[in-house]
Amino acid sequence: MKKVIMTAALSMALAAPAFADDVKIGVILGYTGPIESLTPDMAAGAELAMKEVNDSGNFMNSMTVVPVRGDSTCIDAQAASATAERLITAEGISAIVGADCSGVTTAILQNVAMANGIVMISPSATSPALTTVEDNGLFFRTAPSDARQGKIVAEILMERGFKTAAMTYTNNDYGKGLADSIEANYKAAGGTITINAPHEDGKADYNAEVASLAQAGGDILIVAGYLDQGGKGIIQASLDNGAFDIFYMPDGMIGDSLPEAIGPDLNGSIGDVPGTDSPGAATFETMASDAGFKAGPFAPESYDAAALIMLAMHKSGSTDSQTFKSHIEDIANAPGEKIYPGELGKALDMIAAGKDIDYVGASAVELVNGGESAGNYREIEVQNGKNVTVNFR
Repeated sequence: MKKVIMTAALSMALAAPAFADDVKIGVILGYTGPIESLTPDMAAGAELAMKEVNDSGNFMNSMTVVPVRGDSTCIDAQAASATAERLITAEGISAIVGADCSGVTTAILQNVAMANGIVMISPSATSPALTTVEDNGLFFRTAPSDARQGKIVAEILMERGFKTAAMTYTNNDYGKGLADSIEANYKAAGGTITINAPHEDGKADYNAEVASLAQAGGDILIVAGYLDQGGKGIIQASLDNGAFDIFYMPDGMIGDSLPEAIGPDLNGSIGDVPGTDSPGAATFETMASDAGFKAGPFAPESYDAAALIMLAMHKSGSTDSQTFKSHIEDIANAPGEKIYPGELGKALDMIAAGKDIDYVGASAVELVNGGESAGNYREIEVQNGKNVTVNFR
C-alpha cells in the first residue's frame, strides 16, 4: 500500500502544471581571461539549446530552463571554484555546462561538483587527465581529449612535410597534456621536436622565450597556448624577431581574434579545432547565424552539452544530477533515431513516448571512455586573414 501511495504521489508531482519551479543550468565559461573572445559564442550556443527546449513547451511537464552564467576565468582555479559554489548554493543550478579550460574544469569538479553531486558537461576541456579523473559519474565532455588531438597534429605536420618543430605550451594542465601528446605522436610518426618549453600567460614581453625557441630551431613553431594571451604574444614576438614565420596552432589558438590581431603575417599558418562536416554542423551554423552569433570554436559542443543535460533530465523525469547522470550516455549513443540541432522538441516527444534517441547534435556526438567525445577535427589554414577549414579528420 505504501508503495502505491508513493507512486501516486510521484505521478502527481510529475504532472504538475506550468507554474512548477524553473530548472537552472549554469553556463560556466571564461568570460574574462585568455580565451574570452571565444566564450560569447560558446555561451550563446548553450543558451540556444535551452531556448529551443523552452519554445517546445514539452520539457518536464512545461518546466522552463533558465541559464545562469558564471565566469571561470579559464585559469584561476580558486575563482572558478568560488563561482561554481555560488551558482549551486545561491542560484540553485541543477547542472553545469562547463567549465571551459582544463585546469579550472578539474578544480570545479573536484572541489565543488562532486561534493554537491552536480553533473558537468564541458564543451572544451581537453586534458587527457580528465579521462581517468575520479568523478562519481558526474563529468562528461563533448570535446575530444588531447590524446586524440596529438595524433591529429602529428598527421597534419607530417603530411605537410614539416619534419622538425619547436614547441611551446601554456604552463598549465591543458598545455602540458597537449604538448606531451603532440610530442609522443609526432616522434612516433618520424618527426623531431627540437625543444618543448612552457610559457606563462599574462607577460608583456616574450622575447626571452622566443630566443630559446629560435636557438633550438625547426621547420615550424607549434604554439599550444591561448589565442588572447601568451600564445598570441609568442607568435607576435617570433615575427618581430624573425625567429619563425609559420606556426602550428592547436585548438586553444583558433578563433577570429588571433588573425585579426596578428595581420597578414599569420597567413599560411595551420592548425586544428574540434569540428565536423556532419549534417548537424551545417544546421547549427544556420541556426547560430539566425540567432545572431557565429558557430565558432566550441559553440557546437556547447549546444550539445546543454542539449544532453536537458534530454537526460527529461528521460529520467528528474532534474537531480544523481538521477539523470546515468541517462546521458544512453541519450548520446545508439540505438535510436538520430537527433540533430533544431530537433530537441521532437526528441522530448520521443522520449516521453518511450522511444530511443541517438543524439548526434551539432558536433556528431558519440561518447566513449566513460563520457567523452570520440572526436572529430577541422584542419585549419589561415588564408587572407581568416581561419579557413581545408579538411576534416
